[in-house]
Amino acid sequence: MSHPDVRPYVLMLCGSFSFTLMAVLASDLLRVTRACDWQTVAVFRAGLVALFAAVLAKAAGAKLVFWPWRLWVRSVAGSCSMVCTFYAFQSLPVADVVTLTNTFPIWVAVLSWPLYGHPPGVKVAVAILVGVAGVALVEQPHFESGNLGVLTALAAALFTAVAMLGLHSLGGIDPRAIVVHFSAVATVFCFVAFLIGPRQHDPARVLEWGVAWKLLGMGVTALVGQIFLTLAFGTGAPAKVSVVGLTQIVFALAFDVWLFEHAVNTAALVGTALVITPTAWLLTRPREPAKPETEGGEKIPLGEQPLASPADSTITPTLPR
Repeated sequence: MSHPDVRPYVLMLCGSFSFTLMAVLASDLLRVTRACDWQTVAVFRAGLVALFAAVLAKAAGAKLVFWPWRLWVRSVAGSCSMVCTFYAFQSLPVADVVTLTNTFPIWVAVLSWPLYGHPPGVKVAVAILVGVAGVALVEQPHFESGNLGVLTALAAALFTAVAMLGLHSLGGIDPRAIVVHFSAVATVFCFVAFLIGPRQHDPARVLEWGVAWKLLGMGVTALVGQIFLTLAFGTGAPAKVSVVGLTQIVFALAFDVWLFEHAVNTAALVGTALVITPTAWLLTRPREPAKPETEGGEKIPLGEQPLASPADSTITPTLPR
């Protein structure tokens, strides 16, 4: 940790491990002990982080913000991603959810075509197809059983991509304020899901010691992971740090095998590799230069200029997790 070139990647490893612990605790509550509904777990995940983040932001003197509208786009998209992710946690093993939700760079590449007129080149198209093949291999058993968790996890990655595509315009806002805004909005979304969605468990079970400490641990590990990510992206090259973040998939796979005795076959391992490889490449590929002017000399408004890739954003750590 004393070497400046190593510190960001060690911090990112710690952040990935912390987020994996959060996912493991959520999965334990939803799939093992079945103590809570996914809506309850999501409300506590969002609410605790919102509370902790607000306290830390105020203590650091960060200015909390309510606007601009792009901040709301980011927070709403991130909130939808969180709702979809926790629904998936009740239906899929931890490693599968983490693998699918980390496909957001593939979605960024896909969405850049209809939204910004950037058709994928041959290399990007191949990367997308390889990633799709990997998802199919990993999730084949769940597709066959009609498990909706696969679709909601992929939807979570899609919403994350939408949030990523707007992050460039929030560079003037303190990242801690973005985290607080997102967590507060996510809490509202998760609470609405709690009110309108079907539930099978008594919410009063959150008062049980065994359930309460897992919910608290989930909030703490999520916040600690967010802090590690912020430090990592603040001191290291965003592209390289993002790739190190993919170790969360490996951590999740290890926990699935160790704690939950989840069987992993060769096809799933190959599929995981096929997801990680193009995702890592998309994160590290050079950013295409922006073209602020049209051929006729007319300036394009800032909000309509080509956006940076996820790897170029210095506020990537504010993504939903």
